[in-house]
Amino acid sequence: MFDMLKSKQAELAETRRLILAYGWNTTSYQILNPGFNRWFSREGDAVIGWTLAAGVRVVAGAPVCTKDRLAALVREFESEAARARQRVCYVAAEARLEAALKDSERHSRVLLGAQPVWDPSNWSAIVARDKSLRAQINRARNKGLSVKEWSREQAFENPELETVLQAWLADKGLPPLHFLVEPDTLSRIFDRRIFVATGPNGIAGFLLISPIATRRGWLFEQFIHRPGSPNGTVEMLIDAAMRALARDGFDFATLGLSPLSHRARIERFLNPLWLRTILRLIRRYGQPLYNFDGLDAFKNKLRPDSWEPIYAIYNRPQFTPRPLYAVASAFSRKRPIRLFAGGLARLPLYLAKRAKRYVSRRS
Repeated sequence: MFDMLKSKQAELAETRRLILAYGWNTTSYQILNPGFNRWFSREGDAVIGWTLAAGVRVVAGAPVCTKDRLAALVREFESEAARARQRVCYVAAEARLEAALKDSERHSRVLLGAQPVWDPSNWSAIVARDKSLRAQINRARNKGLSVKEWSREQAFENPELETVLQAWLADKGLPPLHFLVEPDTLSRIFDRRIFVATGPNGIAGFLLISPIATRRGWLFEQFIHRPGSPNGTVEMLIDAAMRALARDGFDFATLGLSPLSHRARIERFLNPLWLRTILRLIRRYGQPLYNFDGLDAFKNKLRPDSWEPIYAIYNRPQFTPRPLYAVASAFSRKRPIRLFAGGLARLPLYLAKRAKRYVSRRS
């Protein structure tokens, strides 16, 4: 058991070293979270975080490596997968991998959505111009909330933060998701930064951000708030973090993927008809379980400098339902049908909580 623990710690240390040296994709730091297999290149200059579902290696983003090594590492990883009779799908891939594989006849791609990005140095001007954003921040401040950045030692497995996290998860329409939205991060703070909002009733919420090393940037990975926390809690957390990043001279910040968003304008790109139909149905009828439109609108109201496209890239000429099912399985750690059934079982309680909270805020 000791040897296994030591080996796991060594694997995490090597993964972290490579991420801090070569991490470019927004999701690169997330492969340190629980639940990933980690593949290392023969030359020891790259790492890939992946999980197996439906015979598909579902990869978090892209290989963590230098830009010039991307194509070679894709070949190496996919060759190993082929020997195991497995396929590969890169989920939340961004422009660099998409460009490297754009002319490949062996790969197909679909658009998953978009991510908003900011230069943190522009943030104070955004807030100064946006009356509604200032009002939200002021609402939280007027309720007695303030935000401080906690040290990693304070945040590591902190029971108060864990309590807020569990309350937030229990309030969601769906059971907890994993893979690129893994909630268990407080045990692996490492190089992350954490901002905590406190008020008269204790901790109202927290924001966890993860480094994107080679872009001098940060992913706003989790913005957690206690159910019933004052309006503006999340905006206040984001405001504090953006201003801290600006003071520290960082160039890039993102709130990550907004699924199904069309805000990244890409000319002459269409998903397959069958996929467009499925995604349209999910967006229309899945709102009570996962509020795609609400999340997209929230991120957009923060006035990002731009939106970047986010893809899924499959190592077959045609993108079929199989990788879509594999991706859903990776996020659910179970059959997607069970995830949907679990969401439906929670739906009446979820809607009742929402109605009660709405009445409380109106009164």
